[in-house]
Amino acid sequence: MIKVARANKLFGTDGGMMLTLYSDFPDDFDLATPLFAEVDSLYVPLYCERFEFRGTNGAVVRFDDIDTPRRAEEFVGRVLYVEEPDGEVCDDEFCMEDLIGFEVEAGSLHGRLADYYDSEANPLFGIAFDSRDDETLVPAVEEFIVHIDFEGRRMKMILPDGLLDL
Repeated sequence: MIKVARANKLFGTDGGMMLTLYSDFPDDFDLATPLFAEVDSLYVPLYCERFEFRGTNGAVVRFDDIDTPRRAEEFVGRVLYVEEPDGEVCDDEFCMEDLIGFEVEAGSLHGRLADYYDSEANPLFGIAFDSRDDETLVPAVEEFIVHIDFEGRRMKMILPDGLLDL
């Protein structure tokens, strides 16, 4: 999810709210795209019945099913989100795809993370180790990652004995 706005205060008597729009707010936003609010650790979709830009970083919104000031008050102060483009939603601080291109150290082996293969059953890193001709597939699990240096674009892994022999 991408943070795109914050509900600041009520507007009118029909459940409307004033929003502050962040710089990541989509330029091509339309009423068919839901905004999301985090409620009890879940992202709740909110569809807009009315949306009007106010200046460069403000808007007035009225969501479907929020038709009273009392209901709208529950959302005042909350950050609003949109889904990342292409349906890529990362629950963590980063997406595994962000690691592509990082240098990889796994014991005595050194290489580069060439690709990430996303699968619910078995996500895999494709690593091009310097001492091997082919890309080596390694399970993309946190248990194998010891350290990630985002600034230096390096990742250190500890792999179980025999994994690379499969």
